[in-house]
Amino acid sequence: MPMSIRISHDHNAPIASVELPILRPLADYDLGEIEMATPREVDPVLASQGFKDLLDEARSVFDQHCAGKPLEILQLTGAICHDGGVHRPGLWLVVRESGVSDQNPMSETARTEVAAIARALQQTLGIG
Repeated sequence: MPMSIRISHDHNAPIASVELPILRPLADYDLGEIEMATPREVDPVLASQGFKDLLDEARSVFDQHCAGKPLEILQLTGAICHDGGVHRPGLWLVVRESGVSDQNPMSETARTEVAAIARALQQTLGIG
């Protein structure tokens, strides 16, 4: 069974990281081969124009979903996702809850919203 969304929360800051592996080919982004034997084979995919277009679309989905909400992207980039003996490209998203002290963890409301955003990205982009 392929891996799914992974969300990690910083216990000492209002920050969450999200790893979204690409689980199926994405013809619209010229991402046909998504399962590789080694991490090195994923690098060209992450540098491709199709993947850059996917990142742009992911940012747009995030912005639409978070309009008026206290969440901001700190980082949105490619990831090499490990799934047993298979390596695949994915999205790496780091999100911060605005208006919260840097020493406090993310609120439960924001945690719920981060999970909803991850699912929205997965569904809208067709990567899950």
